[in-house]
Amino acid sequence: MCGIVGAVAQRDVSRILLIGLQRLEYRGYDSAGLAIVNRDNEITRLRRLGKVKTLEAAHKETPLPGGSGIAHTRWATHGEPSERNAHPHVSQERIAVVHNGIIENHDEIRENLKGQGYHFESDTDTEVIAHLIHRELETTGDFEKAFKQAVNQLEGAYGMVALDKQSPELLMCARSGSPLVIGQGIDEMFVASDQLALLPVTNQFLYLEEGEVAAVDRNSARIFDSAGNAIAREFETSDLRHDSGSKGNYRHYMLKEIYEQPSVISETLEGRISGHQLLDGAWSQVMLEHFTQLKSIQIVACGTSFHAGMVAKYWIESLAKIPCQVEIASEFRYRNPVVIDDTLFITISQSGETADTMAALNLAKTIGYRATLAICNVPGSSLVRESDFTLLTRAGAEIGVASTKAFTTQLVALWLLVVQLMKCKQADTLSEKEAVSALEHLPSKIAEALEIAGEIEELAEDFAEKHHALFLGRGSNYPIAMEGALKLKEISYIHAEAYAAGELKHGPLALIDHEMPVIVVAPNDALLEKIRSNMEEVHARGGQLYVFTDKRVAIKTSENIKVIYLPEIDQHLSPVLYVVAMQLLSYYVAVIKGTDVDQPRNLAKSVTVE
Repeated sequence: MCGIVGAVAQRDVSRILLIGLQRLEYRGYDSAGLAIVNRDNEITRLRRLGKVKTLEAAHKETPLPGGSGIAHTRWATHGEPSERNAHPHVSQERIAVVHNGIIENHDEIRENLKGQGYHFESDTDTEVIAHLIHRELETTGDFEKAFKQAVNQLEGAYGMVALDKQSPELLMCARSGSPLVIGQGIDEMFVASDQLALLPVTNQFLYLEEGEVAAVDRNSARIFDSAGNAIAREFETSDLRHDSGSKGNYRHYMLKEIYEQPSVISETLEGRISGHQLLDGAWSQVMLEHFTQLKSIQIVACGTSFHAGMVAKYWIESLAKIPCQVEIASEFRYRNPVVIDDTLFITISQSGETADTMAALNLAKTIGYRATLAICNVPGSSLVRESDFTLLTRAGAEIGVASTKAFTTQLVALWLLVVQLMKCKQADTLSEKEAVSALEHLPSKIAEALEIAGEIEELAEDFAEKHHALFLGRGSNYPIAMEGALKLKEISYIHAEAYAAGELKHGPLALIDHEMPVIVVAPNDALLEKIRSNMEEVHARGGQLYVFTDKRVAIKTSENIKVIYLPEIDQHLSPVLYVVAMQLLSYYVAVIKGTDVDQPRNLAKSVTVE
């Protein structure tokens, strides 16, 4: 959600900024722009509605040379998507600003500035920042001081970068709830909302922490805390790689990432299991001591990550015998939660920058949880840095907005956690050998499931003219039904709902007719006969059933019933396998519908605002 790139160098930076924006396209946006301080110390600005390629085409026609600049991709919060609302925003042709987040007191500041003669050209909250910096500059005569004074007047969330045409070799940055990273080159410096934007030019990074301000010139980055005190922080070398430049032979990033799942799951397991056992080095001794003493678990997440947490709840309670609660992060922080003694607080996030999840973590650290654990895909993210412990999923960069490989690696990481909790709690529900052995076979099982993609693609034809769909599951596959419904609505724009199948007769059955496709997740587990009864309820009312099961189950394709057979798998890990089929179904339906699979409308990859 929203991307920032900034640079100050001896060379022209416009190409660096444009490439950086291209590498942040996966986050989702509706417009793009850049502002450069040229050799005459004037701000030149270019903005376009739509994709970065539209901005790039405009730049080819009207190049903006200069050694310092800022750029932005916007995901609308205040003001409609339009060129006039696109960033950067300027004040008096002197100050330019790009900003991620929401300024909550922008109305008050706007009215105050209007009374002082400032004219607003956009509907955004960001424009108030540019004018506010300019007003403070009129008083102080110093860009750095003016920026800091302006920041002190802002309320809300922001990651922002500003430049002053009269101080062209200085970028001022601030972070409150929205990430910023500084990159170091040779006699040049860079700023971005995500280090992936800067990997073509540097692998040396430092991260701004909450409430910090930075003054960045070609040779240094001076950092200050919220009280104005200088902070010493060293740049660190990143070994992160970003392969978004090519989809290979795949039509979309989403399909590529679906097919990467066997390999990335193997990467998640690397160094953590061997010979049907967990490796000793997978967890620190301090973590193990906490695991032994904990009495309950609280999981907090959003969207797809919330579904991963719901699956984990079934695993944790049934296998590790530990009480577990799962909650949407945006609700958790506002309900005054009661903390049970010795509770482990777990957050799950692909990006590690999800605003609601970060806010929940910050609250959790103040109200008495035993420890905090982040399950995350991005090593240097805010969630990782702010948590006591981390379990990295190692999925690699996920470009498609609809999460696929990030979700399955979250499930695998959670299963590893469950196995360790079983050991620490000496639960005898499942042996370590059985639990780890099931994991060792998982990549090959998923690869086998991908071989039936053609059957799922053919099935997807039935959804071409559908406007609604119902997903059913039971037990740990109920969250998989929820994830399937989410994927379908995300990328095909078909309204889809998921229900625990036992709830069918408590309302949803009223929706069943021959126009309502009902997708059933029915692995061969202890709840199979229960869900078969629910299928009969649908079939008796003329509903069209699409059943995902395995060949051991005696369900055959017949009138109003179409069956897709998946590989046999350990029943505990069936959610990881069956969600792959849900991903493929949603993908092929979206392709048939002709939607933008990788960047569906109105959505963003990393949701950094509430």
